[in-house]
Amino acid sequence: MRRIYLDYSATTPLDPRVLEAMSFIFKEQYGNASSVHSFGREARKVLEESRERIASFIGARSDEIFFTSGGTEADNYAIKGVALAGKKKGNNHIIISAIEHHAVLHPAEHLREEGLNVDVVPVDSSGMVDPADIQKAITPETCLISIMHANNEVGTIEPIREISAIAKQHGALLHSDTVQSVGKIPVDVNELGVDLLSISAHKLYGPKGIGAIYIRKGTEIKTLIEGGAQESNRRAGTENVPLAVGFAKAVELCSIEDEAKRLNQLRETFRVKLFKKFNHLVVNGHPKAHLPHILSVSFDSTAMPVDGEALIMGMDLRGVAVTSGSACTSGSLQPSHVLLAMGRDEKTAKATIRFSLGRLTTEDELNDAVEALEDVLTKMQTNK
Repeated sequence: MRRIYLDYSATTPLDPRVLEAMSFIFKEQYGNASSVHSFGREARKVLEESRERIASFIGARSDEIFFTSGGTEADNYAIKGVALAGKKKGNNHIIISAIEHHAVLHPAEHLREEGLNVDVVPVDSSGMVDPADIQKAITPETCLISIMHANNEVGTIEPIREISAIAKQHGALLHSDTVQSVGKIPVDVNELGVDLLSISAHKLYGPKGIGAIYIRKGTEIKTLIEGGAQESNRRAGTENVPLAVGFAKAVELCSIEDEAKRLNQLRETFRVKLFKKFNHLVVNGHPKAHLPHILSVSFDSTAMPVDGEALIMGMDLRGVAVTSGSACTSGSLQPSHVLLAMGRDEKTAKATIRFSLGRLTTEDELNDAVEALEDVLTKMQTNK
């Protein structure tokens, strides 16, 4: 049976050129980057070259990039680190959106339990944050606003520039989780106006286990992982040089403009085919401001009740790997918090498929996915 991978938002396959770059470091430049001897100096050199490459990719300075274990750690560092620094100055208020990744939602909830004031702003039916709601929520005590650049489930791109202007007007810092957008669309820290930003390598054909946080020079933030003086005293622990090299190589291989155009065309062709073939489908996300590789669709439960879990499992049995939403919660029977925040009812939210495309996706694969979905739905209706 042919297997088709349409879950690139969960993770991407490791590019063979990334593996090759890392293999050399594992075998030949295995020194500790903090050591002063030649082995250490060699490791430090390639580590800093990798940092510079990643920094340049997002318009940052190399001394503003700090390696982490991934996007989740970067989000936690931004949320908790700024909140703890702000608390010392009496700024005990943060703002997030209702559709943030759980790597932002859960740290914010933890801080609320610790006495911090947390406001959660809503989104509209397309998953878009209204900057006016940020303006209403912000106070003189607000130390941080955290709004993701693009949603990982429905692909909606948020108005970060407008939100940045509001944050600056009130003296608050702005963090954005760009895990889904970096490598898919242009991301520049200065154009967006962010003070902190989170990235993850495995979302752009790099290795799992490494990410980065951008911290604008002069930003007050409390260190969370203490120990040695690595990462300029920002994040203790021996630097993972091979993974950093892989991360940088993955960034180097990103050809955003051409790939985004190709994926947008594939996505639109696929969307048209789905709507010609199936009734009662609704698209989740903004019709224009969306990532090129994500297409989230739901079956309207008021017109066509569908068992969402059976739908995803049926597609898997047909060899098509898709999910209903975030990979971090795909094992849960609960409906997506993102879709509920957008106004979808619980049954419709459960009857959702997120197709996410990537470098290896072909139109032929998408045609097979349409056929697989038709077969799965037919069998589900027959077995009722």
